[in-house]
Amino acid sequence: MVSVQEAMDIMEGFAPKHLAEDWDNPGLLVGSPAQRTERIVCCLDVSDGVVQQAIEADAHLIVAHHPLIFKAMKNVRTDLPLGARIAKLLKHDIAVIAAHTNLDIAEGGVNDVLAKAIGVGKLSSFVIEQQDEDGRPASLGRIGALPAPMTIADFAAQVREALPTAHVRYVDAGPRPVRKVALCSGSGAEFIGRAAALGADAYVTGDVRYHDAQHAAELGLHVIDAGHFGTEFPVVASLRQRLADALAERKRTVEVIADTQSEDFFHVI
Repeated sequence: MVSVQEAMDIMEGFAPKHLAEDWDNPGLLVGSPAQRTERIVCCLDVSDGVVQQAIEADAHLIVAHHPLIFKAMKNVRTDLPLGARIAKLLKHDIAVIAAHTNLDIAEGGVNDVLAKAIGVGKLSSFVIEQQDEDGRPASLGRIGALPAPMTIADFAAQVREALPTAHVRYVDAGPRPVRKVALCSGSGAEFIGRAAALGADAYVTGDVRYHDAQHAAELGLHVIDAGHFGTEFPVVASLRQRLADALAERKRTVEVIADTQSEDFFHVI
């Protein structure tokens, strides 16, 4: 078995909390550090389905990317979805840890997993948020290169095939071939100008609005919107493996399970 505290220590090694944005809420959100478990469920969102999966697996810890609780709560209403979910977690002694923007920024985290999935290598910093404890830039997002130039249509198709999404939207900013690629998982439209300034041919992110797309086109920057879910869900399998390996190194016989059932909220007809 493993304690929640030990799992938190392992996560701190992967994604230190000091990397998180000021507005974020990573760490232990439900339960006690002393809680012990033989199984852990890794997920993107602490949904009702994930909670049920944890109950059925007799898992007493969920490690999520998105925090279950973002803002201060003045009540826990069990007649409302969040309150009911928290009550269910407490009833079944299930703790919840979140690693959000700290896992976005961390080496080997969400953005590195996204870059590898879509074929972008030779990575460097994109949006430098701060310096880590060793004085290295801590970057939200990455910028890198494809092995060979592609058309934006071909690259968009490659992104769609690589990620858990039924479709991508893309902005064709002209005949410019795609070689240098910037990316930011989740919602990164605010960094379109940054991508253009760094000389990226294309920018991959999610949650792009109409006027964001218009801005990118005016800058001559191709944009691929692969969705919030599509750009972030691949980290779940990677996180599961990293946790499993770290626990095995500590000689902990703990099963780590990935959420494989969640889907994007958006469907296309």
